[in-house]
Amino acid sequence: MRAIRIAVMLLIVGAAAFAQSDAQKVLDTFKSMAGTWTGKSPRGETAEVTYRVLAGGTTVMAESKLGGEQMTSMFYVDGDHLRMTHFCPSNNQPRMQATISGDGKSVLFDFVDATNLAGPQAGHMHRALYVFHDPEHYSEEWTWKQEGKETRMHFDMQRAK
Repeated sequence: MRAIRIAVMLLIVGAAAFAQSDAQKVLDTFKSMAGTWTGKSPRGETAEVTYRVLAGGTTVMAESKLGGEQMTSMFYVDGDHLRMTHFCPSNNQPRMQATISGDGKSVLFDFVDATNLAGPQAGHMHRALYVFHDPEHYSEEWTWKQEGKETRMHFDMQRAK
């Protein structure tokens, strides 16, 4: 009887070890987006984002042209957290941590810290919201923060044909 209980416990522990974290599930969503996406803002600004899976599938890179600005973001799992490092044309690199919705259809990245940031009032990307609508459509909304003022940029994206 004791051997059966130990075997059952090992099966339960083993199954838990193989269960994907929410962070890994959302990283897998970003992986599924590999390729080029195009879109527009409500003001008609164009956007193009190319996603690439790197480092043996542990990282996703997004190279973006949003409203005329070029930037790069790296998405990766750190423990149980999904994180993003954003490489900005303003020459700083905000690091953000994700809050994932219960259904996994949206992820909000919030500022944690930054490298090369002159000070807390200096302009930087402070937040990014991704909403996954279906395999061919998503939206992203970026929040720029400078001297306490926030400016939002929203883009509706679709997979390029």
